[in-house]
Amino acid sequence: MIGRIAGRIDYRAADHVLIDVQGVGYLVFCSDRTMQALPRAGEHAALYTDLLVREDILQLFGFTTLVEKEWHRLLMSVQGVGAKASLAILGTLGPDGVGRAIALGDWNAVKAAKGIGPKTAQRVVNELKDKAPEIMAMGAGPATAAPQPQPQDGEVIEAGPQAPRPAAPAGPGPQAEALSALTNLGYAPGEAAGAVAQAAGEAPGADVAALIRAALKLLAPKG
Repeated sequence: MIGRIAGRIDYRAADHVLIDVQGVGYLVFCSDRTMQALPRAGEHAALYTDLLVREDILQLFGFTTLVEKEWHRLLMSVQGVGAKASLAILGTLGPDGVGRAIALGDWNAVKAAKGIGPKTAQRVVNELKDKAPEIMAMGAGPATAAPQPQPQDGEVIEAGPQAPRPAAPAGPGPQAEALSALTNLGYAPGEAAGAVAQAAGEAPGADVAALIRAALKLLAPKG
């Protein structure tokens, strides 16, 4: 499976780009946010990719970060969420927004994506709540676009045991570290993720210690 591509953007459309990789053009579909993040035609870009294989079609989907790619794969595991719906959710909320909405049980935020009804949005939140923390804690960095052609550009990397590893992701941020601390204290992953997301929303610039304190207050028994 193709796990990452790097090359020159030949042209851009509303929902996909054509990337020239050593003379071979790869059509890659992307969310609105990813499309906005990509450079202009004629410039070089790198994308993590996921290949959809069906009897009648092969489609590549591209993502600027491994976190976005993993959310795409996880969203597509929910009944009623196909590739188009997944990209709509990611395009509306972004990877961080998806994690926050699921952790907080905010299915209305998911429903804001084009083509997503209330029942599907509720399934996304209910089915992924316990799986979300692992992806939220990944803290993966972006696939860097090369400003000038380099020898490593124009390559297709096959995902598998022999595939070269992508650049090391950036270290976990305050939310991921706070989440890890709370789960180590024995809180359920979904419960801890919800508290951390709420605390971060109320204090966007808070450090790890402040997030943990705020989340613990939210998790404290009421009454």
